[in-house]
Amino acid sequence: MSSSLSQSSLPLSPLSRRGLLAAGAVAAGGAVVAAVPGTAAAAPAGARTSAAATLIIHNARVFTGVPGARPVEAVAVGRDGRILATGTGSAVRRLIGRDTEVVNARGNTVMSGIHDGHVHPLGAGDRSLRPSLQSAETSVAELQEILKGFLADTGGAGAEPDSWLVVEDWNPVGLLPAGTAPHHAMLDALPTRRPVALVGGDGHNLWANRRALEIAGITAATPDPAGGKIVKGADGKPTGVLKDDAQGLVTRHVPEPTKAQLVAACARALGDAAAAGVTTMMDALVGRHELELYRALSKAGKLPQRIVPALRLDAAQAKDPAGSLAYARGLRKEFEGVRGLRFGMVKVFLDGVIEHPAQTAALLEPYLDGHGKPTDNRGELYVSGRDYGRLSAAFNAAGWQMHAHGLGDRAVRTALDGYAYARRVTGVRDARNAVAHLQIVDPADLKRFAQLGVAACMQLQWAARDTWTMDALLPYIGPERHRWMYPARSLEKAGARLSGGSDWPVDALQVWNQIRTSIDRKGAEGDGPLYRELEGLSRASTLRMHTLGTAWQLRQDALTGTVERGKAADLVLLDRDVTRCPVKDISDTRVELTLVGGKAVHDAHSATGRAAVSRLARAAAGPRPASYAAVHGGRHRACGCGGH
Repeated sequence: MSSSLSQSSLPLSPLSRRGLLAAGAVAAGGAVVAAVPGTAAAAPAGARTSAAATLIIHNARVFTGVPGARPVEAVAVGRDGRILATGTGSAVRRLIGRDTEVVNARGNTVMSGIHDGHVHPLGAGDRSLRPSLQSAETSVAELQEILKGFLADTGGAGAEPDSWLVVEDWNPVGLLPAGTAPHHAMLDALPTRRPVALVGGDGHNLWANRRALEIAGITAATPDPAGGKIVKGADGKPTGVLKDDAQGLVTRHVPEPTKAQLVAACARALGDAAAAGVTTMMDALVGRHELELYRALSKAGKLPQRIVPALRLDAAQAKDPAGSLAYARGLRKEFEGVRGLRFGMVKVFLDGVIEHPAQTAALLEPYLDGHGKPTDNRGELYVSGRDYGRLSAAFNAAGWQMHAHGLGDRAVRTALDGYAYARRVTGVRDARNAVAHLQIVDPADLKRFAQLGVAACMQLQWAARDTWTMDALLPYIGPERHRWMYPARSLEKAGARLSGGSDWPVDALQVWNQIRTSIDRKGAEGDGPLYRELEGLSRASTLRMHTLGTAWQLRQDALTGTVERGKAADLVLLDRDVTRCPVKDISDTRVELTLVGGKAVHDAHSATGRAAVSRLARAAAGPRPASYAAVHGGRHRACGCGGH
């Protein structure tokens, strides 16, 4: 399937007058750029002007992504938006023509743009419209003071009594002293009659006040919905905490932002992703609402990346392969004309999250009680192996790919069993199905990824020692299983294809810290390394994982993912050489220029580029979210899917 781009990409020639590509513009320690007028520096004698490049980046450390490739120091971009040539600076400069822009990279890295294989960019835009608790740990009194400020900031007295206050990034285990359980009475004490809902940063918990519960009709007699839980106290009455799909009982009553507000917010989010160097994204949770947003963004020229939408199928749809396939085909038919979108992927949630107290990730053996004793809880498997196999077979036979949320080792095995069944009954050998997250993988399943041609889509920014991998997990699964947390190198050694994803807006989009953490298993925020000697990747492996690996996962590797002649010029120019700088310095990498199809979609020295860089920096400076946070399952509104 071909991939088309929105016309949002900024042409190089305007940028040459005001941004990074301005004649003589110099970034501090970065690139020197000059516009070549085409007289004294015209193409070599006898050269055909039709072969002249629109852009040449030279004096670069080019990471081609091709194993064993010769060193490359220059890249030329043709008028068709593809890579015209790579090689030495002297050879590539022969392609300079009348209007060629020439960038001196000063020895910094040029590489393929980042391919994000599991992300929720529209959720990031939607979330930006609401106040955030930034996953802070607070006492009840401190939380109430913060919420009073949010009430004032979101309308004050003029918003009484019916305007919802929805607050993102609540830390479900963050009330102090530790162990304090949330209850609606704590929110009821606020000086307001407004309905209040705090959305958990883990995507699996929501805390509502009494007014919100009343609007939702939740009482002691309300049964738990499928895939969710209404937490009740010893008196049998709702405490205000709703888990997983029970959150929808409340969120369905929250009014949507206006379309214009959402489009503007999502456009900013996509601009921030371009500023981080992301050129392709697989939106991991898409329904009609998201597709309508993408259509509006594309029509407005605000869709700079290549987008592969993964259409979400819920647990009920997973039991109906024929109906689900008809649903997916119907959405594709309706929206396939949207420039910038390429269809062919569906998403299914097999389990939840593993950290205490949620413990909804599906495990092969029970969780422990925190003191070494097994409980009777093995987590929740939302779709059976039989159903997932039949579903995968139906979609693979029709040319579609499967993308499973599989976090616990039982969910991972269920996905692999489903793919094995599909392969057996359909005969399709290159389906390129995927399992995402892979927080715990049983060692017996490592080789199956390569055997089945399944992509291992990992979010390795969390592969560090911190509260969430240690305090909230180690006592509840024990050291033997804990050792197999995010087993990236073990999967690589077993022949698996690794792909990378951010899962943004789980926390701030920090692509380069994500890459750094894949190597040292500590990152900028970890308390220490997490099995670095066993599971840390090499620089080359992690750079390929986040470029070619994800391009392969998305069936886009013939078009993008490496820096080779003939491929689309989806490129980034960085402010340092990430192939040689100290590993810890990779976290602070800044993207100077991002190209998609040869068009500049981010210039760090333009006004819009500076604004995007500032937003990324502010977000990165904030506290980390609670546990494996934010958008798993799209069970809250941060992913733009709640209630849809």
